Amino acid sequence: KATLIETEQLKKEYMQSQLLGLKSQVNPHFLFNGLNSLSSLISEDPEKAEVFLDEMSKVYRYLLRNDDEQLVELETELRFIQSYYYLLNVRYGDGIVLTIDIANEQRELMIPPLTLQVLVENAFNLNSISKEQSLCVSIRSLHDGWLEIKNNIQAKLGGDDQAHMEGLDNIINKFRLLCQQTVTIDDSVTHRTIRLPLIKKEEMSTV
Repeated sequence: KATLIETEQLKKEYMQSQLLGLKSQVNPHFLFNGLNSLSSLISEDPEKAEVFLDEMSKVYRYLLRNDDEQLVELETELRFIQSYYYLLNVRYGDGIVLTIDIANEQRELMIPPLTLQVLVENAFNLNSISKEQSLCVSIRSLHDGWLEIKNNIQAKLGGDDQAHMEGLDNIINKFRLLCQQTVTIDDSVTHRTIRLPLIKKEEMSTV
């Protein structure tokens, strides 16, 4: 009975994860801003516009796919994040900086899809962005098989704290159900650091 309850809870977490991802990206503001950037690029730099459209297609393809995968390889999620970051970088330039440092042997480990997207989106939504004060997000693998996502804190007025907590709670619950591990969140005056486990297929709980 307990296993059945956890199975249903995990399914609910994945549905919520998909909804959170879609809410943050498939909305009129994101689409409007993307199309605005694309329109400007078409007249200013047609070659760059073609690249932008390709990256935008990759982002939407990943978000809208209809499979029921509980886990994807970290490499797959990283490729998606790089496409997503490309769109942000075209709009904000040096206002947002993403660095990725992942050991090769850890790229084949697994992670729930949209995990990094939710975390990067939260950092983007809750912090101010400017060329003078860049939002810096780093994603790096740790020696113990965990992943660290870190960003500087420069809180902006009007950040959606409720949606932010929903996203974090969803991720925490998912990892607890999948591998009985606890996602850690450490806040200092200047930075937020989130650490989560990378999952080996054989370590995943039976669901």
